[in-house]
Formats: sequence, structure tokens, C-alpha cells
Amino acid sequence: MKRWIGSILVMILLFIPISTWATPPGFSGGVNNEYEYEEFIFITGEPIKFVGKLTVKEQQKDEEKTVAYTYKLTPEDKSLKGKLDRNISFLTTYTKRNDKGQTIGQTVIDKYKETITIGKDKYELEKDGGYELSKSDIIDNRPASDFYSGNLKARKYYKINKDEGEVIVDMSGGNVGYNNFWGNTETQILDYIITSTKQTEDDDGDIDEETWRGTVKVQVSDSITKTLKYSDNEANFSSFYGGHVRVTNQEMVSSYSYDLPKIEDDEINDRKRMIGSKLLRQKMVPKVERLIIPKFKDIGGHWAEEYIKKLYSLDVFDENSAFFTPDIPFTRGEFTKGIIRVCSMRPSLEEEKKPRRSRGRQPEEVSPFKDIAVTDPDYKYIKDGVEKNLISGVTKDLFKPEKPLTKAQAITILIKAIGFENKAPNPGFYTSFTDDNEIPNWAKDSIYMAKEIGIIQGDNYNRINPNKNITRAEGSEILVRFLEFLQKDLQRDYRENIINFR
Repeated sequence: MKRWIGSILVMILLFIPISTWATPPGFSGGVNNEYEYEEFIFITGEPIKFVGKLTVKEQQKDEEKTVAYTYKLTPEDKSLKGKLDRNISFLTTYTKRNDKGQTIGQTVIDKYKETITIGKDKYELEKDGGYELSKSDIIDNRPASDFYSGNLKARKYYKINKDEGEVIVDMSGGNVGYNNFWGNTETQILDYIITSTKQTEDDDGDIDEETWRGTVKVQVSDSITKTLKYSDNEANFSSFYGGHVRVTNQEMVSSYSYDLPKIEDDEINDRKRMIGSKLLRQKMVPKVERLIIPKFKDIGGHWAEEYIKKLYSLDVFDENSAFFTPDIPFTRGEFTKGIIRVCSMRPSLEEEKKPRRSRGRQPEEVSPFKDIAVTDPDYKYIKDGVEKNLISGVTKDLFKPEKPLTKAQAITILIKAIGFENKAPNPGFYTSFTDDNEIPNWAKDSIYMAKEIGIIQGDNYNRINPNKNITRAEGSEILVRFLEFLQKDLQRDYRENIINFR
């Protein structure tokens, strides 16, 4: 009897332009919500906060993406006359390495124009060669989450009042990020070295050259997170007691640490230093979405009730029966379908994209396994799991979808989905479980990592029981813990553990 029926939901791919990916705008350390953008400018030798509007436009063509930013800003301090006009677009070219399951992104400046006016001084990027940038990212495309890391070098040349001097800003640093169903986070760590040379006229009419040097460290993070919250039904006479709500939040946090020359009597003294920090934070308006309500008759009071309800609400389970039967074994076919649906989970409503229509007549597909037909509702999930190397057939041409799955096998599939199977210590280590000697060698790395990231825990005797068939209730528990890792722990690692903000 097939327990899960439904069509596969296509995972958001890297090469579809997704405006909801969390990415701090423009390597400036600024933050924004739907209404306002703000950043600090250090070009004069002191931190000045600018606020205003930011417009972002993205275009995708084949494996190239262009992101254009338009800034219209003024100083937050209204007593200070000034404005900032900036138009910058970045071109990223992606090279897919399907043989390695990775993608390389190379980013350069496409177009730029920037003018900053503060008081009587005007700083303008030179038209030719005024902004040079080279940035490269490596993206590890895993079934459950994309992980990426990048490095950049850049330089900006500003002219002061056309011919009264120049400011050179050297920029270096990098970024780390991830993207999965539960959200995405990118944190940038950037170092600026600012060198300013300006000609000034003294009281005698002589021209002096004033030079100063400063440094700024920027740590900025943009994070989109989704959480499940249970909402009670306030009505007494209703067919259900309550249900889950999916809440999507987006927040940007930025921290500037600076070492600049001291300003005394409106004069810059490069021998004395002004050391300090600034913090910015902006939040988007949360988005809420009600989810499907489970109505199983046999899970009330069961220890796994909440796990089962969460997975059903998220469309991981799509049982049509009134009974879930939580204490029978998970089969290979069922668990494969479950992990693929977890990895390719239905996106939030605002992220849904229309699938592209295929062109031309496609050749008739042939199943690689004798015991599962192409027309089987579970075939596409099993095919996807095999192609992603999460699971293999029992033999070359038999998958045996109805065969029970052991705990060791289920845990190994989950760890492969996030690509952590190679992060365990060198061979010869022991896990903390009392039945460590019963763990198959092929599963030891995965079980070690699953314990490390909180997906599994031992029973009352600290046993993992690796060779025991996993029940549907136990499978539901580790799938929810797997989702919680994607939801909470990744964000903590990619934001809070990098940026020490209050």
C-alpha cells in the first residue's frame, strides 16, 4: 500500500533569479527594509550616517546574472548638507561543475556611477577605472542546502572637487552563506583601507597637501528565516482545534569598527586616532502563511504526535488515510520520498515560480529498477534520491521500495543530504553511544556527525540501535530534527557566531 501520493515539488535552483535570497547590498555594509536604507560613510575621515531609498533589480540570462543597485541618500543629521547618488550593477557568471556537484561564480563590475556631496566637498568616482572589483564564489550544491564561500578584492578612486585631491578605498574580504527551504543567510566580512590626499589653502594663500589614512572593518549579515508556530482555534464549534502557521522573517545586521584620524578644531590630525564602532539593524515586515491541518486518528497522545503533525503540515506527508500507523517500520521507498520532499520542500507562496515548458518531444523514460515502474507515484522521488547519491538499489536492478530501513541507513541518507559525511574524524574514532561496536563501518561517520549536529540522540541506555528497523514515528522525529538544524543551527553558525552583536 502506497502511503505517500503526490507530485514532486521542484527545488529552487541556483540559476533561477531569486530576489528572496538574503544578500547584503553592494559591499557597503548598509542595511535596509522595505522602506529605508542606511549606511555609514567614512570618506571625510569621520563616520557619517546616510539614509534614504535603495532600489534593487535582478536580471537572469542563461548562466549570467546582473544585479543593479540604485541609492538615493542624504545625511541622517539634517544640519549637515549633503547627498549620495550611487548606481552600481554587478555581473556574475556561473560555471557549473556537474561532475563535482559544485558551481563557481565570478563577479565583476558591469556599470557604476557614484557622487557623494558633504558640505562644500564633492567626491566622485572616476569615470574610467574608478571602481575595480573581482569576486569569486564556490557553491557546494547539496540536496538539502547550498553552501557557499567567496573572496573579493576591490578598489575605488574618488576625485575631490574634480582637481583638489583624491580618496582611494582598498577593499578586501569575503562572504559565507547557505540557502535552503528554511531560509538563507549571507555574512560579509570586509576590510577597507582609506587613503585621502587633499589640497588646502592656508591663510597666506599657500597650497598645502593634507594626507590621512584610516581603516574600517565591516561585518554585515542578511538573513531570511522561516519558523513554524502553532495557532489555536479560538472557536469552540469547529472541525479542528488549531494548526501551524509558517512565518518568514528577514533581518539585516551590520557592525562597523573604525580606526580614523582625530579631528580637532575642524582639522584632521593623522597622528592621533579616533577608534570606535557603529551598529545598524533593519527588519522586514514578517510574512505569515497558514498550513494544512493533519487529522490522523491514531497519533493523539503518541510521543511523536507533534513531529508527525509538523511534517504533514509542511507537505512532507500527504497521507489520504485517517491512520498514520506510527509504529510500523519505515520502508526504503517511503523514507526516500520523505527526504526528497524535505530537501525539495514546497516554497513559500511568494517564492513560487512557474516551471519552464520543455521543448520538443522527450524520449520515453525507462526505469533503472525492475521493481518500480516509471508510472509509480513514488518513482520520481526514488530516481531523484538515486541520482543525488542519497540511496542506491539493493542490487543493480532492484530497489526493493517495500523493504524496511534501518536507523543506520536512514541517518546516513540524512547526512549525505547536507554533505557532512566527510566531516567526521579520521578512522579509528568511537562514537559516544554504548552500542558503538554495533555500528556498521559504512555508517559510523554519518552517525557521529548526526550526533554532533543534534539530529539523533541515544535511548535511555544511550544506545543508538543502528541495525534496528526505524519506525515511522522515529523517522518523523529525525526528519524534524534535520529540519530544525537547517532552520536554526545554520543561521547561528553563519551569523551570530561570526558577528558579535547585541
